[in-house]
Amino acid sequence: MSALALACAGLTACSRPAPESEPVRAVKLLQVGVGEFASQLEYAGDVRARIESRLGFRVPGKLVSRQVELGQRVSAGQLLAQLDAQDYRLAADAGRAQVAAATTQRDLAAADVQRFAALKAQNFISSAELDRRQATLKSAQASLDQARAQATGQSLQTDYTRLVADVAGVVTGIDAEPGQVVAAGTSVVRIAQDGDRDVVFSVPEDKIARVHTGQAVSVRAWANDAQYSARVREVAASADPVTRTYLVKAALERAQDKPLPALGATVHARPEGMGATGQSVIKLPTTAVMQENGGSAVWVFDPATHTVRMQKIEVATADGNALVIASGLTPGMQVVATGGHVLAPGQKVTVYQGAGASAPAPASAPAPAPAVSPVTR
Repeated sequence: MSALALACAGLTACSRPAPESEPVRAVKLLQVGVGEFASQLEYAGDVRARIESRLGFRVPGKLVSRQVELGQRVSAGQLLAQLDAQDYRLAADAGRAQVAAATTQRDLAAADVQRFAALKAQNFISSAELDRRQATLKSAQASLDQARAQATGQSLQTDYTRLVADVAGVVTGIDAEPGQVVAAGTSVVRIAQDGDRDVVFSVPEDKIARVHTGQAVSVRAWANDAQYSARVREVAASADPVTRTYLVKAALERAQDKPLPALGATVHARPEGMGATGQSVIKLPTTAVMQENGGSAVWVFDPATHTVRMQKIEVATADGNALVIASGLTPGMQVVATGGHVLAPGQKVTVYQGAGASAPAPASAPAPAPAVSPVTR
């Protein structure tokens, strides 16, 4: 008997201990209800001049000096840059010399016509001889006109070696430096003309159909939250090949109580009618939603058994700090608000109640199930 008792004691010592029971956790609950979508679509943009000119020389050459710097304000007629004009001055001198030579030839032909006209009056020469002299005079006059035109063109090319501002504005870009050889038409200086300004922002291709010319746009400055009004004046006809977004330009409206935002200022543009404001949706805080197997899910509380189960949901978009639920939940359900990462399916829980609370506070009053359509941003 003693040996059998010892064997039983040994088996009892080697057996596994009974598993501990799952702890009953306290959870905060939210009652699913219907709310209104409050956010609106907002796009980041910047302020640009209505007209920004890229100024360049009308002739090629070597840039020898630049008289303006980035951000400098310029006036109409102010010198911006200068090319090496030596070659053009020599060409202008050659043109003037050709004019002088052509003038001499014309004067000589005119004198011949006068002499031969006198001889013809005395019948010393034939009419054909006088006609030849008159033809020579016409040819000399044409050569003189051609030389004068060429000389004028050469003189203008000399003037084109000086780049001047045709309007008042601000230098927004420098595209060439002294010592660089530039071709005709190459941008050297960019000038934003004084006057009207635009808010420029990009809209994705799935929203561009809702943007149209004349549409009102609310503009908020990023630096100081100043509010401005604008209207869409131009919508790009094709998408950007890289970002696949459409460029939209909205004309800023002037206000008497405040100046327009500075050029290049960052702003937030909110086109009118682009959001889903007022639409009935189901919203949950981000703490209630978890990522599960590549999707989204929440813990749903069963009041009959005081247990939780996982419910997969589809998130449509965000509305401020809340998530808009497209499917998976109906009003009246109770979901775990926080701490879902420590729960397991079928686990028993208790409802956490704050000091002085007698029942879990619902997120919103139960209402009939809304026709919730996916809301995209």
